[in-house]
Amino acid sequence: MRFVLALYLALLPSLSLAVQPDELLADPKLEERAREISSELRCLVCQNQSIDDSDAGLARDLRLLVRERLKAGDSNIQVRDYLVERYGDFILLKPPFKNETLLLWLTPFAVLLVGGGALFAMAQRRRRDSEVEASLSETDEARLKTLLEQDGR
Repeated sequence: MRFVLALYLALLPSLSLAVQPDELLADPKLEERAREISSELRCLVCQNQSIDDSDAGLARDLRLLVRERLKAGDSNIQVRDYLVERYGDFILLKPPFKNETLLLWLTPFAVLLVGGGALFAMAQRRRRDSEVEASLSETDEARLKTLLEQDGR
């Protein structure tokens, strides 16, 4: 029972959207378009939430701006382009793959490659070190045999 309650409390913030009743448009189709656009835009304060989910003041301003642009007759693409022009590709939760965002797209793969290479090198070194410890040179074996014979007196 406690697990269900804890799960409910953990999911509660994500179940409620930050859009306030006074922000909603009277036209349901325009409101649906506004929600669609808002769900694709990053909150510049929270950075891991869409402006539709964020309670930040800037997110509210951006939601209102989206709705104003839609009321003015802009298409979804025009609204998105306007915001990208104003704030850059960073405002998009799914930025396009282009030269300016190449680093953004390739960094996770580079981190995985470097991390995998480091783990591989560590494993190789550990194996090499254990092989060196396990095998003795002929001189070391002879010396060990001599020491063991002297101990046996």
